[in-house]
Amino acid sequence: MSVHSSTFGPPLVVSIVSHGHGALVQSLLLQLARWSAPSIARVVLVQNLPEPVPAAPSEGWPFDLKVIANETPHGFGTNHNSALSDATEEFVCVLNPDVALLEGDPFAELLAACRVRGVGCSYPIQVDEDGRIQDSERQIPSPISLARRRLLGRRETRVDWVNAACLVVPMAVWRELDGFDERYFMYCEDVDFCLRLRLRGLHLAKAPVQVIHTGQRASGRSLRHLVWHVRSLVRLWLSPVYGRALQLLTSPSASAGTIGTP
Repeated sequence: MSVHSSTFGPPLVVSIVSHGHGALVQSLLLQLARWSAPSIARVVLVQNLPEPVPAAPSEGWPFDLKVIANETPHGFGTNHNSALSDATEEFVCVLNPDVALLEGDPFAELLAACRVRGVGCSYPIQVDEDGRIQDSERQIPSPISLARRRLLGRRETRVDWVNAACLVVPMAVWRELDGFDERYFMYCEDVDFCLRLRLRGLHLAKAPVQVIHTGQRASGRSLRHLVWHVRSLVRLWLSPVYGRALQLLTSPSASAGTIGTP
């Protein structure tokens, strides 16, 4: 289903997957329409569970809005890959429905960061509703590093991957990586994506802009999600991508960003 648009020429297509997040999606789309129309050509909304189509503002959407209603739920990677399968824009954005914009267009800075030679994706600083910086930048996960983090409270300092709440990727890179690995039903798709990006010699660029991210990991509240999370971690640890990336990113010559710096 497509909804009329009046814009022409912006470089970005945005993919949003909703799991019954209708109210959040409605609010996010209105924010995108208000502040980000110069950056966004299209938004593709995948409704993984039944919910109403978002209501357009009185003047209509300033971008093309395509709504895909799944008959059966799919995983995170499968949904975004499907949404972006026919994209021809210069850049793609993976955006969570539980992200909210501060006043102004964050995509101008994200696109500028993504245009720098050697950058494979750009991402914003994520803050909670009280303005506290969230934990979105991580070192490559290992059983030891997770134990240090969870049990000893040790903070990570190196940025090997970032969560996919808001990522902007050049279309050429998205195509080269073939999007997300759909074997990860939920969790670790973003880890794998960033590691494959790094193995190609590309970098993660933090843009000097903030968005609000209100979400929390469901694996901390749901046994089913915890099982999915553990399965994805085991799949990641057993993958050739992980082995090669661990060797690359932990070598003395590895180049990575530092948490807390742009």
